[in-house]
Amino acid sequence: MSKPRGSAPPRRTVRQRFTVLYAVLFLLSGLGLLALTNLLVGASSMTQPVPGQTPPVPRPGLDRAQERVHQLEAQLSDIQAVQSHQLLVGSVIALVVMAVISFLLGRAVAGRVLRPLRTITAATRRISAENLHERLAVPGPADEVKDLADTIDGLLERLEASFAAQRRFVANASHELRTPLTTMRASLDVAVAKPVPVPAQTLALADRLRTELDRVDSLLEGFLDLARAQHGELHDRVPVALGTLVSESLAARAADIAERELTVEAHVQDAAWTRGSPPLLSRMVNNVIDNAVVHNRHGGSIRLATVTGDDGARLVVETDGPVLDPEQVARLTEPFRRLAADRTGSETGTGLGLSIVAAVVGAHDGDLVLHARPEGGLRVTVALPPAPAPEGVAT
Repeated sequence: MSKPRGSAPPRRTVRQRFTVLYAVLFLLSGLGLLALTNLLVGASSMTQPVPGQTPPVPRPGLDRAQERVHQLEAQLSDIQAVQSHQLLVGSVIALVVMAVISFLLGRAVAGRVLRPLRTITAATRRISAENLHERLAVPGPADEVKDLADTIDGLLERLEASFAAQRRFVANASHELRTPLTTMRASLDVAVAKPVPVPAQTLALADRLRTELDRVDSLLEGFLDLARAQHGELHDRVPVALGTLVSESLAARAADIAERELTVEAHVQDAAWTRGSPPLLSRMVNNVIDNAVVHNRHGGSIRLATVTGDDGARLVVETDGPVLDPEQVARLTEPFRRLAADRTGSETGTGLGLSIVAAVVGAHDGDLVLHARPEGGLRVTVALPPAPAPEGVAT
């Protein structure tokens, strides 16, 4: 089992380590300087008799003078002791003050040294699969930091080329496979349309082949939509009302909803205008509603709402069903990912529905949130940038 998130030790940053290092080095240097100063002061205060000097012979009349001299020497010794103590206390206070100053200066210097790395980190986080064309382009002298930035730029360039080649391959392959599918479907129609009686087994086989061809054609269409959405070049952006798309999608699936005896609660009074590609946004809404219909329990319910809030135009779809694993739900946007098994041969779809939804939402600079409801089922929330309604359209 993984450790609880709350028990993880606090992360120490490089700036903190540099600050502590600078402060410790200064403290060690200050302590050494303080010890050397006190040694020198102590050595200078020591008195030694002059070699070869004989003690003075007491003479009458000089006793009072000698006593006065001893008193002055004692006072001088006391003064030197007080000065040594004051020097020690002053040195300690200066060391503490300079330690605080060195900590603040060390933090400022560490931040200044690490500023280019923070810039590189922030720029790298902004770059994703949708904007691989961006580069760090860090200015400055040819040092280690610029070498790191140039290396990351080279990596991004290779990733961009790889992603572009993959998307071109998917799009080209999908287009090329449409021709043989059309030929196969036409051959079936010709075979069953002959004037001679066609055996019942042949007709049943032809119907089954048509069904499989329709599924393959739907899969190829999904590949095309996924490749187009991931490419990110949407030149046909116009105002689109999510409420209208939801109403049209529900009307087109009325038969399937009635067959599964589903209860639909739709709150689409708010048109929830956004700006984007009408075909892609329509496919996104259709996939979300298809997912709610197909993967719902018989006799369950679907709750839909379109609203416009501070975070943009939102589409919220909730379904009934069993309690789902949140970790598996978080991976449903991967191609061919299902809660049961990762196969394309499922009778309930191609496995690209939510992948296409995620790609379309990403291409429109939106957010997709999948949430496993505690009482069972799934909540899908799509948030897109808002747009004003066209002139002359009632809101």
